[in-house]
This record gives sequence, structure tokens and C-alpha cells, in this order.
Amino acid sequence: MDKLAEHRIRRPSSRHRPSARFGDLERTLPFSTEFGFDRGKPVDRRYVETFLASCSLNISGMVLEIGDNAYTMRFGGNRVTTSDVLNRYDGRPLTTFVGDLANSDDLPSETFDCVVLTQTLHLVFDLPAAVATLWRILKPGGVLLITVPWVSPIDRGEWSGSWYWSITSAALRRLLSDRFGAKNVEVSHYGSAYSATGFLYGLAEHELNSALLDVNDPNCPVIVAARAFRR
Repeated sequence: MDKLAEHRIRRPSSRHRPSARFGDLERTLPFSTEFGFDRGKPVDRRYVETFLASCSLNISGMVLEIGDNAYTMRFGGNRVTTSDVLNRYDGRPLTTFVGDLANSDDLPSETFDCVVLTQTLHLVFDLPAAVATLWRILKPGGVLLITVPWVSPIDRGEWSGSWYWSITSAALRRLLSDRFGAKNVEVSHYGSAYSATGFLYGLAEHELNSALLDVNDPNCPVIVAARAFRR
């Protein structure tokens, strides 16, 4: 190799590279251990709500949501005729069904026009069984709207012992396609290294640059989302 070619491919030494300045982020503990809820709206919720807004016309008829029905009513409004809520344990407000998605024979088959499942599937160990249940309880023509975490802190409270998975775009597509059929599944991703860093540190949405939060990197998403139709 001649000297000119060698010079062209030689990488610059580290002393010529600009150094990163961590500033307030040079710490090992996050600013919030509550995902940022105690500071404002968590970063992942920005993306969950962006996804649901883009699919709002699908939230209609008989709708099942996990945890509560806040997103059902916010994004479905008067298109919703019946709003049901599934919780893993009894005693929570608005709960109409109690059970485990991976083992919920009591949930009625072919009943719901839409299922809203946000930031929940990662808490179920048997993912294929949960997806089978979701397919079963949808009416033919019904739609599943689902979001899952990829980059996220692990809950330090109630769900710490059952926080099993971070789910990539490829994994979610495969899981849903195996049951719903590949042509009936649309997968999207939200977030980047910037928003993931802020989220891991527990910073709230308003503390970060809004324009940068809107940049989506398929290789470093905060959440992955999908719309799956039962045909």
C-alpha cells in the first residue's frame, strides 16, 4: 500500500475527536425513579399518544383497554359505544374484566372492535399466548393497537418482578404476524438516542428539545408500536 492511500484510510486519533461533555448527565442515578411522572409527562407517553392519535379512527365501537379507559375516551370519544377495562388484579376502578392475558379463558371471544394495549405486553412472560388471547377476543375486522418498550427504565415498584422484556420492532412484527398474518400488521417506532437518554434519566417531556424528540431512529427507539387487524 502506498503512503498516500495509507494516509487516506487512517482513522484520526482520539486526540483529534471532539470530546463529549456530559454536564448534568454525569451521574449514575436518574433525576426521577418514576419514569418522569413526578416531573411532568414521561417521554414514552409522548410517543404512545402520538401513535394513538394517528390511529384514533380505529378506536370505536366496543373497546377494551388495559389498566383504565383514559386513552379509549380521549382518542375514541363518541365513536366508543362500550368501554371495558381489563386488569390483572381485582379492585381497581372501572375494571370490568380481571385476568392474565396469557391465561384468560374468561375473556369473551370475538367481542371487541378494538383493543388498546399500551406498555403492557412486556409484563407477560408467555408472549405468544398473550397475542393469541388478543386475537381471539377481537371481532373479525377488529383491530389491536399496541405499544411496547424498547429503551426504558425498569419499574421499581409493583411491576419490577414481572418486567420481563424489551421488544424490538422485528420481535413485535414476528409475534403479531404469526397470529394475525404479516399483511395485517403495521409496525412503527418512536424515539432516538436523544429521547432514550432523557427517558432513562427520568426527564419529562417539557425538559427536552421538542424538535429532537420528534426524530425517530429505527435502531434506537424508545417505544415500538403496531396496528394489527383480525381479518
